[in-house]
Amino acid sequence: MTALLRYQSGLLFRSQRWLAPLLLYAVSIGAGVQAAEPVLDALGFTAAALLPVTAWTVRICLTQEPSAARNVVAAAAGRDRAHLAAFLAGTAWPLLSGTAAVLLVTLMSDRRGIPVPVAAGTGLLAALACGLTGAAVGALASRPFLKGSGWSLSALLLGSLLAFVVTGSPAKHAMTVLTAGARAGTADPPWLACAGALLLAATAALLACRATARLE
Repeated sequence: MTALLRYQSGLLFRSQRWLAPLLLYAVSIGAGVQAAEPVLDALGFTAAALLPVTAWTVRICLTQEPSAARNVVAAAAGRDRAHLAAFLAGTAWPLLSGTAAVLLVTLMSDRRGIPVPVAAGTGLLAALACGLTGAAVGALASRPFLKGSGWSLSALLLGSLLAFVVTGSPAKHAMTVLTAGARAGTADPPWLACAGALLLAATAALLACRATARLE
C-alpha cells in the first residue's frame, strides 16, 4: 500500500492539478478569516472550507490515471487496493493543509481565554470531521459510480452543499458544536462528529472499492 500511495501522490503533484483546490482553500481562508477574529468562529470557517476542497482532491486522485495505466496498476495490485490508495492520497493531502491552516488561524485569532492547545485541538477535530465528510462526498461522486465529468462535478457540488444542511451530517454537527461553543465562550471538541465522519468516509471508501472491483 505504501508504494501505491507514493504512486498516487506522485501523479497528483506532477499533474499540478492539486494547485486549484489548494488555492481555493487559501483564498477562502484569506477572505473569510480576519486577524483577531474570535477563534472558534475562525476555526469553524477554516474547517468548513476544507470539505469541498477534500472532495475535489479525492475526485482528482480517483480520475487522474489514464485507462491504460489504471489497468496496469490494477493487474499488479488489484483494482480495490489501487482505488483505496487513490482515495487515501486524495484525503491525506488536504487534511495536512487543513492542519497547517488550523494551527495558523489559532495563533492569529482572538482566543478570549481559551488555551492554545484546547483551541487547536477543537479546530483539528472539526477540520478532520469536515475533511472526512468531504472525502466521502468525493468518493461517491467519482468513478465507478459517476464517470461523466458533468454529472460527477454536479454531484460533488450538491453533495458538498448537502453535507452542511442535512441532519446527521458530521460536518453539520461539527459546525453546530463550534457555533455553540463560540456563543458560550467554551471550546467543546466535536468528538462525535469526528467519529461519525470517520465511519462515513470508511463506508464510502469500502463501497467504492467493491464497486470498482466488480464494475471496472
